[in-house]
Amino acid sequence: MSNLAVKAVNQYQSADNSSIVYADPHELILRLMSGAIERIAQARGAMQHGNLTQKGEFLGKAISIIGGLDACLDHSQEGSLSTNLSDLYHYMIVTLTQANIGDDIAKLNEISALLLDIKSAWEQISEPGNPAGA
Repeated sequence: MSNLAVKAVNQYQSADNSSIVYADPHELILRLMSGAIERIAQARGAMQHGNLTQKGEFLGKAISIIGGLDACLDHSQEGSLSTNLSDLYHYMIVTLTQANIGDDIAKLNEISALLLDIKSAWEQISEPGNPAGA
């Protein structure tokens, strides 16, 4: 696992961190996406309450998680899916940075929606050996 991916996992804090150790890569990606979405929601709340410190911390964590998702992409496969996802992750990072600077909730909502779309698609993909939807 790359350093960025390890950092992303470290940014993802859940009540049951021990379950991360036993998660398969497919499940780990889903958890990272959920963690990024959650951090963006927390940043939105901090922004709405004028808490600039917390807003920055949560957005920093979301950006780290998204960077880790980008680092997990397998660019050795034929096709452009990994390149397109990488470009999208970079767009998300830039947009979250802009949202942080400009206190722009609309940009947070945009990135949350993009992550939810990707997560939904990822949920439809089954791990090798597992039937779809299992």
